[in-house]
Amino acid sequence: MQVGTSYANGEAEEKLGKALVGLRDKVFLACKTARRDRTGAEEELRVSLARCRTDRFDLYQLHALSTMQDVDQALGKGGAIETLVEARKNGVVRYLGFSAHSVEAALAAMARFPFDTILFPFNYVCYAEGNFGPQVLKAARARGMGCLALKAIAHRPWPEGAERRYPKCWYEPLDDPEQASRALRFTLSEPITAAVPPGDVRLFRLAMDIAARFRPLSRSERERILADARGTPPLFKAA
Repeated sequence: MQVGTSYANGEAEEKLGKALVGLRDKVFLACKTARRDRTGAEEELRVSLARCRTDRFDLYQLHALSTMQDVDQALGKGGAIETLVEARKNGVVRYLGFSAHSVEAALAAMARFPFDTILFPFNYVCYAEGNFGPQVLKAARARGMGCLALKAIAHRPWPEGAERRYPKCWYEPLDDPEQASRALRFTLSEPITAAVPPGDVRLFRLAMDIAARFRPLSRSERERILADARGTPPLFKAA
């Protein structure tokens, strides 16, 4: 389970804290901070622990490293990474990770600190049309990191004037079961550790159903889905 203070001003953490009562030892609990400075990260960590009614997180992450400035601030002197290292030393967190939506930032963060995990969009359209993802996965795997996938069943930005059937999704997701299955199977067939389902309950259930029946893509299936992605605007592109 993954939460963070940026989601609905902590509402998700408070709800999860109630649900975890009596179950904490049966759950792998991840959280993250969007603060780049040590003091701010310390405060967010303290608040998140209280809201989740726990004394520890299994994984704590730097959230959304999007620019080189983010990387420089979070990993520099007085940066948030100092809070994460101290928390691990004190047994408050077990593993350290980060999330990113930038190839440049992700590669730089991995080069500067021995993180345990990366949370990143690994998506077939971004692979095919944005050259976005393969190089990050390769670098993370070379370092023995856990690779957590976002946006597996994302399709493209919402077309102008389209009916937004999923108001909480800033992108157009794949909700056709066959198309969504191929997309999620693509991501799960890569050497990743796990994929995080979308937050919308309908898409969440769809992704869970697909994962329960998962079988790896064959080489021809992989080639086909990448070919089908040609011409589709990707959510992310490598610089």
